[in-house]
Amino acid sequence: MDNRPSAAAPPLPRASFPVGGSLTVGRLGFGTASLTGPGYWGARYADPERSVALLRRAVDAGVTLIDTADNYGPDVAEELVARALHPYPDGLVIATKGGVVRTGPDAWHIAGRPERLRAMCDASLRRLRTETIDLYQLHRLDPDVPMADQLGALLELRRAGKIRHIGLDTVTGEQLDRAREFAPIASVQNRYNLLDRASEDLLALCERTGTAFLPWFPLGNGALTGRAGTPATPAAAAAAATVAAVATAHGATPGQIALAWLLHHSPVLLPTPGTSSPAHLDENLAAAGIRLTEAELTRLDGLA
Repeated sequence: MDNRPSAAAPPLPRASFPVGGSLTVGRLGFGTASLTGPGYWGARYADPERSVALLRRAVDAGVTLIDTADNYGPDVAEELVARALHPYPDGLVIATKGGVVRTGPDAWHIAGRPERLRAMCDASLRRLRTETIDLYQLHRLDPDVPMADQLGALLELRRAGKIRHIGLDTVTGEQLDRAREFAPIASVQNRYNLLDRASEDLLALCERTGTAFLPWFPLGNGALTGRAGTPATPAAAAAAATVAAVATAHGATPGQIALAWLLHHSPVLLPTPGTSSPAHLDENLAAAGIRLTEAELTRLDGLA
């Protein structure tokens, strides 16, 4: 793949980010949801060694941020992370999530009562075989439980040394501002990608506050990679064609361009694309070396 930049190319994006001000990670991580079966239920492979090998391949290639969750499987993804990577090498940051109970494929329920959050965290600690979780993220805010109670439980866990940093998943800027009144928030996770920028205001807030933003569905859930089939609308087809043209200019794939755009777009964006394929993993990680030109960035910025 020829990713040689033109003379008009800006500098390569910053390669790392200090999550919570203290955990420096490479900005392109690895998400583990794809190691589970359809609907995030069960394991993807009957032979767990296939997933174990993939996780080790990611870390061997330089990944320093692994993003998982207790309800992926449920339990499956966390157990695979520990099986593959424990004892964890220095510099490897494990992020997991709690606050959601999965009862079947694509069936899940928010559970944010403090006693449930404490029990979930303890269970994750056991599965991950660690005494401290680097980044513990509330998978969803529970609308039936006061925010102060939910974050208070996480602060208790932090004071007990069970978690190092607190994150939130799927929040608004207003919720993040309010949450910061109760606890230091190191990260957020919202849906965000080249074609879906509904969380642009939240991203701007993260930039102002130094908060890591881990975009989920960073590849648009297959919309730009050909894995989701034919684009649903003429506008989506036109956007896909634009991305494909930029990809051709770099000898890259549309998915690589989508990831490279995220890395260029904001220094706080930390995409953690997941896959169950070694070849696709290598493809994703190679996106970090793509240097988009100012003209290409302008074209891609206009696709929102």
